[in-house]
Amino acid sequence: MTISPGSTPNPRDIHGSSTASTTALGGGPHGTASPPPLPQYSIAAVLTVWAAAVVPMALLAWVVTPMVAGDDASKGRFATVLIAALTCGLVWQTILVLGLVAREQASLRWSVLRDALWLRAPSDDRGRRGGGLWWWVAVFALGFLLVQLVPTGLSEPSDRSLGAFLESTEGQDYVSGAWGWLALVAVMMTFNSVLGEELLFRGLLLPRMRGSFGRHDWWVNGLLTGLYHVHQPWSMPGAAVAGGLFAYPSKRFRSAWMGIAIHSIQNVVLIVLILALVVR
Repeated sequence: MTISPGSTPNPRDIHGSSTASTTALGGGPHGTASPPPLPQYSIAAVLTVWAAAVVPMALLAWVVTPMVAGDDASKGRFATVLIAALTCGLVWQTILVLGLVAREQASLRWSVLRDALWLRAPSDDRGRRGGGLWWWVAVFALGFLLVQLVPTGLSEPSDRSLGAFLESTEGQDYVSGAWGWLALVAVMMTFNSVLGEELLFRGLLLPRMRGSFGRHDWWVNGLLTGLYHVHQPWSMPGAAVAGGLFAYPSKRFRSAWMGIAIHSIQNVVLIVLILALVVR
């Protein structure tokens, strides 16, 4: 699972493209006007935003967590500190996204955020919006599940594996009745797949990458998603493939909600499993 910033690029440093209409949201089926094309980031701007997300997460995971948890931390304390630290990193990503949109659009009204971050229902070139297009979430979610089942050959440290922690007797005893711990995990998951990571990669970056990467923007976005996981490097290969599975439908249907929905399915399942341990 994915337990899963610094200076920010000036919008004037990104090369705009008034002809990049393919990255803008399509018009609605009833003649809804398409919003104006979004400005396109230069490669340097894309990498700057990416680094602004990567560096804090890496520092929080590998420097702050051991320092705060202490050398003699129990498995429960270490897991709690790690989750809290990474949650802070994900919250920072939300702040980063909102700050960049505010600088770019001079507004954070919902109507502005909806268009600037592709937070509209999926649509296609035939003018269809929502409805049956949501079924594509199930298709890509199945692909995401299969990716999780493919071994990468990279071992996950036991002290940083949420799965190993929850399977252990110590972990189950620690979680039993721990409603506050469940709430912490739920907050982390919300920022992971809705308000932070997905909003940054599929809402902010993806719609602004076509100017630099052309039709390859979606898989470059997925690759950057994988490389972002410095805070858990053993997951990089799977995260890169999963990132592509989130990015392609988001681009194809011009909706960040596609990636958010696909990514969130895993987190919902995990929350249900933890809830079962809490109430046992």
